[in-house]
Amino acid sequence: MGLHFDRLSVLVVEDTLPMQKLLCSVLQTLGVGRVLKASDGERGFSVFQEECPDIVLSDWHMEPVHGLDLIHEIRRNPLSRNRMVPIILVTGYNARPRVALARDSGATEYLVKPFSADDLARRIAYVINRPRDFVDNLPNYFGPDRRRTKDAAHNGPRRRRDDFNQ
Repeated sequence: MGLHFDRLSVLVVEDTLPMQKLLCSVLQTLGVGRVLKASDGERGFSVFQEECPDIVLSDWHMEPVHGLDLIHEIRRNPLSRNRMVPIILVTGYNARPRVALARDSGATEYLVKPFSADDLARRIAYVINRPRDFVDNLPNYFGPDRRRTKDAAHNGPRRRRDDFNQ
């Protein structure tokens, strides 16, 4: 069975108008049913609360509220309408520490600019077809399980080396 992007609503949070238009255009070309938009994280959270989209695409660097703050608000605000919404962080930075910071902030996926329509479609398909469990360890972390693979040989609750040195 194929994906029905026409049933999706996607919120695009991007402060650069040409990039916002490009993302919206690509999503419409992919057949996404409803494309919502906001120009910064603060407005993005308002639209998120009003519309409750299926997926959020957010730029990292925006003023006055950037993408990591938006992720924090969606994931940790007790009034958030869907704390487990897939969030794809879109950015021009691909350094490993940046990817780790995005992951540790609660981003579901990471998409580096420049990207192709196919790259975006793959990220959307991935968050739909391979939803991740969520970890609730507030106040430290709430978000998708950072482990992408399951170790078939592991058969217990403890996974870290530190767990066995106690």
